[in-house]
Amino acid sequence: MCRRRSLKKVDTFVKLIYWMDSYYFSISTMNLSAKHLRCFMALAQERNFTRAAERCHLSQPAFSTLMGNLEQQAGVRLFNRSTRSVEITAEGRAFEATAARLLHDMDAAFSELEDHVHLRKGRITIAALPSLAGGVLPPVIARFLQKHPGIEVILKDITSDDCLEVVRTRQADFALTAAIKPSDDLSFEPLLTDSFNLVCREDHALASRKKLKLTDVAGLPQITFHRESSIRQFIDKAFYPSQPVSLMEVAHPVTAAGLAAAGIGVVLVPTLALFQFRLPGLVAIPIQLPIDDRAICLIRRKIGGDSVAAATFVDLLKDAWKQHYIKSPSNS
Repeated sequence: MCRRRSLKKVDTFVKLIYWMDSYYFSISTMNLSAKHLRCFMALAQERNFTRAAERCHLSQPAFSTLMGNLEQQAGVRLFNRSTRSVEITAEGRAFEATAARLLHDMDAAFSELEDHVHLRKGRITIAALPSLAGGVLPPVIARFLQKHPGIEVILKDITSDDCLEVVRTRQADFALTAAIKPSDDLSFEPLLTDSFNLVCREDHALASRKKLKLTDVAGLPQITFHRESSIRQFIDKAFYPSQPVSLMEVAHPVTAAGLAAAGIGVVLVPTLALFQFRLPGLVAIPIQLPIDDRAICLIRRKIGGDSVAAATFVDLLKDAWKQHYIKSPSNS
């Protein structure tokens, strides 16, 4: 079941603080339900207790009790009653406009909430590694938007550390990134595993190999990624206690691809990022590293549930990835 996220506009009870001119009345904090307001408006319009009670689907005694409670909270009479008529007082007229506006705002707020619940409106913010944001994620986003065109999807393509931070600070509903470090306030749910490949020119000495081991590439000059990159952190872990021979450090895969195509060095690349290395003259050879494959995880806050839109997107994402990507984590 999707847990509904309350909108800021919506409260079960509306707290009103009115500062009126001394000619009218002064009310401190009042806790009014929508029923109080609807009954008040019905009586103001009908000027008859029987008709107003019927309109509100209440017995006349229950309606009278409710109106008495409202006047008791206000500390002033809102209606003058006689055996033949009901007349709204000056204080009642002053309150009538505010009550009508509040009911309109409440109805609009609940209508908007209903739109969110039924995915007619809403927004989700996704943080993802650039290799995911440009590769396996767009088809899922396209399918989601086709099914739910009223939902706005915001995508942040950022580093792994930044992914964790924007989820932690509620700037994103969830993140899709490599699991690097555990966190007390975030949950990590593995969705995919990602193996690695050596990308080199087709005239490289290793280009004809079908599969490689770390020992085959340990001494090769490499184009590496910056140390804050999740790819670099994973590679450093695989090489530990030694280090890769870093010829040049770059930030973006497209740069690494261009350098590799020029024959400057080789690059170790995760399978899910290989689409960025499809340049003429480059080949990719799977490499077996001495550590487990990289886990791609769904990151969420431990406290607080998903919005309906976010939960729906996550369900769609899991189904799509399960159908199209053959590797899945052993422990999900």
